[in-house]
Amino acid sequence: MCVRQEPVGQRCGKNARLQEPGRGGSPRPLARSAQAAAPPGSPEPAPRRGREREREDESEDESDILEESPCGRWQKRREQVNQGNMPGVQSTFLAMDTEEGVEVVWNELHFGDRKAFAAHEEKIQTMFEQLALVDHPNIVKLHKYWLDASEAHARVIFITEYVSSGSLKQFLKKTKKNHKAMNARAWKRWCTQILSALSFLHACSPPIIHGNLTSDTIFIQHNGLIKIGSVWHRIFSNALPDDLRSPIRAEREEPRNLHFFPPEYGEVADGTAVDIFSFGMCALEMAVLEIQANGDTRVTEEAIARARHSLSDPNMREFILSCLARDPARRPSAHNLLFHRVLFEVHSLKLLAAHCFIQHQYLMPENVVEEKTKALDLQAVLAEIPRPPRQWRYSEVSCLELDKFLEDVRNGIYPLMNFAAARPLGLPRVLAPLPEEAQKAKTPTPEPFDSETRKVIQMQCNLERSEDKAPWHLTLLLVMEDRLHRQLTYDLLPTDSAQDLAAELVHYGFVHEDDRTKLAAFLESTFLKYRGAQP
Repeated sequence: MCVRQEPVGQRCGKNARLQEPGRGGSPRPLARSAQAAAPPGSPEPAPRRGREREREDESEDESDILEESPCGRWQKRREQVNQGNMPGVQSTFLAMDTEEGVEVVWNELHFGDRKAFAAHEEKIQTMFEQLALVDHPNIVKLHKYWLDASEAHARVIFITEYVSSGSLKQFLKKTKKNHKAMNARAWKRWCTQILSALSFLHACSPPIIHGNLTSDTIFIQHNGLIKIGSVWHRIFSNALPDDLRSPIRAEREEPRNLHFFPPEYGEVADGTAVDIFSFGMCALEMAVLEIQANGDTRVTEEAIARARHSLSDPNMREFILSCLARDPARRPSAHNLLFHRVLFEVHSLKLLAAHCFIQHQYLMPENVVEEKTKALDLQAVLAEIPRPPRQWRYSEVSCLELDKFLEDVRNGIYPLMNFAAARPLGLPRVLAPLPEEAQKAKTPTPEPFDSETRKVIQMQCNLERSEDKAPWHLTLLLVMEDRLHRQLTYDLLPTDSAQDLAAELVHYGFVHEDDRTKLAAFLESTFLKYRGAQP
C-alpha cells in the first residue's frame, strides 16, 4: 500500500514517528509584558523600572535555548522544573515542543562509565521504546527519548508531559496552609483515578509495578486530572546490570518517604501489593492533608496511627487500613479496590452516555454538539415526572457545561474502571526483570516502524474516480485525540479489502492498534456506499 501523508514532520532519532504540523497552541509567555507606558508628565519611579527590568532579564534568561533534540523538535530551556521525586534523573528542564506548541519536560539520565553504557545501548533503547507504549490518561506520558554519548558522560534524554500544577504533596500543603479540609468527593475522585492507573499497569502482561508511588510522584493538573509519574524508574533500575544501575538507584530510602513503602520492601521481590501499600499511604495523606514527620525527617508509626484514628468516616478508614495490611497477601488488588463501598457508585446515565459518545465520536462531525443544540427548541420538554409534577426543559441545560463535561471525560477525570473488568495490555517481556539470555547472533533487519500512540476520535472518508473504469481514489481524514489532522490518500486496487487496508495503516504507524477494528468497519461501510457489494 502506498500511503501519502503531507506534510511530513521532522524525525527525532532513528525510529521517530511521522508528525503533523503543530496545532498552533499557545505556550506559556516566555517573558512578562512590560507595564503600559505612563501618561506624559508622570514618569515612573526608577526603582520600579529597575525591578521590572530585572524580572524581564530573568525571564529572558530562563527562556534561553540551551540545546535541541537531533530533529530540532524539542528545545531545552534554561528554566529547571521540579516534576516531583524522580529518582536518578540528574536534571529536569522545561522544554518546548515546537511542532505542537506546548511545554514539555526534558529529563536527563547520566552514566559515568561510557564503555558499559555502549555495551548495553541496545537494551536501553528497547526498554524506552516499550515504555513509550504505556498510554493511559492518568499516567505521565513519555513522548520520546534518544541516547547521547558524545560528551564525557553518556546520557539518556527523554521527553515527558509537563504537569504545570505540581505534585500532589505541594497541593496538599497549600490546602492545609489555607486552613481548608479535604473535600470527600475530590478524595474519592483522586483515589479512583490513581487506582485506574494502577489497575492498568497491574493488568499488563507481565504486570508493571510502579515501585515508587508517593505523593511526590503523583501530579495534579488544574482541571483535577491526576497523573502518575516516574513509572519508568523501577523497570529501568531492575532490568539494567549492576555496572549501569548506580545512577538510578532508588532515592526512596530518603527518610521522609520511607513510610510509603511496606514492611517487606527489600526483603522479598516486589509485587503489585507494594503499590497497594504505597497507594494506601497516599490515600491517608490526601484525607488528612499531611502526616506529621519527626523533625522534618522520618514519619513515625505513631504519626501514621494518629492520622488513621483522625478519620471520621468508618468506610474510609476501613478502605485505607485494608491497603496498609502488613501481610501483602491480605491487600486487595487495585481493581477490587475500585469496587469498595467508599468508592463504588452506580454511574449516572449522563456519564455512561458521555463515554459512549466519546467512544463513537469518530463517526460524528467535530462540532456535532454545537450543531445539535442550535437545532433544539429550547422550550421543548427534555424530561418530566408525574408525581410530584416536574418538567425539565432544554433551556435549563448549559451547552458550555456539557462541552466541559465531555472534555473532562475525554481527559480521564471520570473513568469507568469499576464498571467492567480491566483489559490486560500485552507488552513485550522487556518490561519485566529478565533472566540471563544467551547471546544471539545479530542479523540485519529492516528498521521497524514506530507505533501510533494517539487514538482516532473522528474519521471521514471519500471515494471518487475520474471515469467509469478508472481506479477508485480514496481520501481518508483522521482527527487524532490531540486534535491534529492526518490526511491519507490511496488508489484502490480491485483486491483491496477494508480489513487489509486497516491492518496496513496500523503496521506503518498511521493508526493505533486499538482503532484497527473500527477503522475496518468504517472503510467497509464506505465501500458499500460507493461501490456496492464489491470487495
